Amino acid sequence: MTSLAELRKTYALDSLDEADADANPIRQFNAWLAQAFEAQLPEPNAMTLATVDEHGRPSTRIVLIKGVDERGFVFFTNYTSRKGVELAHNPHASLLFYWIELERQVRIEGLAHPIDAAESDAYYASRPLGSRLGAWASPQSKVIENRAWLEAREHEVAAQYGDHPPRPPHWGGYRLAPDRLEFWQGRPSRLHDRLRYTRDANGEWRMARLAP
Repeated sequence: MTSLAELRKTYALDSLDEADADANPIRQFNAWLAQAFEAQLPEPNAMTLATVDEHGRPSTRIVLIKGVDERGFVFFTNYTSRKGVELAHNPHASLLFYWIELERQVRIEGLAHPIDAAESDAYYASRPLGSRLGAWASPQSKVIENRAWLEAREHEVAAQYGDHPPRPPHWGGYRLAPDRLEFWQGRPSRLHDRLRYTRDANGEWRMARLAP
């Protein structure tokens, strides 16, 4: 087995220049996301979500982006889960997209708040039946007795709601409204390209290059 210290990878697929980057980071993100889909990457919509608890202890997990526009980045979860509880206490959060096959990552920071009920209802209704029932069955992040308990709970929910379960009141979407985004493109000799976008006092996006 190769030692961790000896692992090496040369990044040389692409570059990221200010002249080629969009002045609007949401458009730049959508362009990169489209390229990730075109490259048929596995789950290009997967992202790491980082939150912090009331003691400042961070936690991360993988979630799936389900919408993005000028207002922000949308994902869905159980509001009583660990991430939901932490976001209720402190809405500051960050996202990370890592597309290693393209030698790219995008870091996003901002405030995450629940979306309105109508948006959550619409997305919930679009989910497969099993996922809709699972949102009722799983007390996400809570300790449970065993797998059998969870499966029994799923059967109970299915018997109760059939094929048309309503959206649970404890489940829905969040939108992270970004105030900082950073686009990273791997380059040779670890001299990577890093372009950061931040909002100025007038709400306009400003781009700057960061040292790798």
